[in-house]
Amino acid sequence: MSEQRMVSTVRECQARLVPVGTTVTIPANQFVTLTQSLGGNYTVVYQGNMLRVDGVDADALGLEKFELELPPGQAGVISEAQVWAALESVYDPEIPVNLKSLGLIYKVALDQQTGSVAVEMTLTAPGCGMGPVLVGDVKSRVSLVPNVKSVEVELVFDPPWDRSMMSEEAQLETGMFF
Repeated sequence: MSEQRMVSTVRECQARLVPVGTTVTIPANQFVTLTQSLGGNYTVVYQGNMLRVDGVDADALGLEKFELELPPGQAGVISEAQVWAALESVYDPEIPVNLKSLGLIYKVALDQQTGSVAVEMTLTAPGCGMGPVLVGDVKSRVSLVPNVKSVEVELVFDPPWDRSMMSEEAQLETGMFF
């Protein structure tokens, strides 16, 4: 979505302050400016601050609530395929491509005993100010996977990211295929 529009919150909702990722609450019956919709997440401006609202709270904006579609998994265990599907639903807010296709996810480790998922990821640039927001998006989406009790995300910068880590489709979509 590229067109900005005003919406009124129909209930209180949680959001993350861009770019630092601090959690804030937008009260009910407040006007916000919807500036972007991508991957089931929404970027809004409220009281002069840019905020990221997860799609699971889209109903607070009067929009359809995001439902994570996952492949079938085995009962009682964390499915790695479901974790990857959740990661594919997280989009870089500046590049309309999901984090997996961008090559930003380096490692996923599951601990079935504790129900935890550890994600090792990077950013397109070490100084990218959206890091805390993307970490929050990853934690939020992976926590929707059945049997996940906790999610830890570590930002790493070795190896440094470059466009060769992107899928061919992502390279074509962004015009970086050559």
